[in-house]
Amino acid sequence: MTADTEPVDAVLRRFLADRRVEAEAIGPGFATAVAELERFVLRGGKRVRPTFAWTGWLGAGGDETGPDAGAVRQACAALELLHASALIHDDIIDASPTRRGFPAAHVTFADQHRDRCWSGSAESYGRGTAILTGDLAQGWADDLVRGAGLPADAYQRVGPVWSAMRTEVLAGQLLDLTAEASCAEDVDSALRVDRYKTAAYTVERPLHLGAAIAGADADLVAAYRAFGVDVGIAFQLRDDLLGVFGDPALTGKPSGDDVREGKRTVLFATALRHADERDPDAAKFLRAKIGTDVSADELHAIRDIFTDVGAVEHVERDIVRRTERALAVLEASGATPHGRRQLAAMAVSATQRRW
Repeated sequence: MTADTEPVDAVLRRFLADRRVEAEAIGPGFATAVAELERFVLRGGKRVRPTFAWTGWLGAGGDETGPDAGAVRQACAALELLHASALIHDDIIDASPTRRGFPAAHVTFADQHRDRCWSGSAESYGRGTAILTGDLAQGWADDLVRGAGLPADAYQRVGPVWSAMRTEVLAGQLLDLTAEASCAEDVDSALRVDRYKTAAYTVERPLHLGAAIAGADADLVAAYRAFGVDVGIAFQLRDDLLGVFGDPALTGKPSGDDVREGKRTVLFATALRHADERDPDAAKFLRAKIGTDVSADELHAIRDIFTDVGAVEHVERDIVRRTERALAVLEASGATPHGRRQLAAMAVSATQRRW
């Protein structure tokens, strides 16, 4: 993603600075949590979701120099707080130690507990405080939308889209947990998780949100949503590959975390299906190692299996297929020429990234 993130960052900085003042008036414990949330939101991230929402609005006829542009910017920026909530909770669920090259929120709060020599379990305190901080981010996302100052008719259109998006991202997280716990091995289950945990709130619903603000017709909304599902799933498929083969210095996450956490990704499900057909010993190895603290040598062996059985090639082809299908839908849509160009470039950037 190469879009200018400064307008979104400016909205978030102003909003969080105001919340910091309110937090300090409530008490130091709350203020500490809010300060960590502020750092978490502002120190990284590609602002993918706000950018898709803003570009969706422009593509549906929005005027970036018009009187509503500021309100639209704020409503789009709210997606970043919703994203922060999801990331904080996801790191707790997955017991991930880092996020964007820094300690995850629950790790930071646990470290604060230890540094202050407080009583009780530092880990329990860290998890509990991070859960509440993630909840706070979601509540403030709602506040940011509600206080944006959009026209009344736009709020009527936005409400159902925002509600659906919040429900879908939670549903996707629950599907993900269920897939791990049940040891799901089918590709369809993995794709369903990708559809709701990632695609819906990363691309599809942000575009839908922008279109709803602009009052787009049903045909453009349908085109945006079809484009968003394919690009969003392709985005997650790329993330799956990076989770196993990516450079931690670029991704901000330890390589192989998906394997250690037992993630039932499309990449894993595809590799297992192909290994069952071609190399039963490799399939047995994958089943034995998924969800365990694999060593560097074991991770290397898993990478080799993913490549040798054709899973990596299969996923790469699917990324290309979905991206091309999305671009065709976009080109035939009623989006403005500028909007189509911007969204096409974003789709390629999101699905072909190496970080």
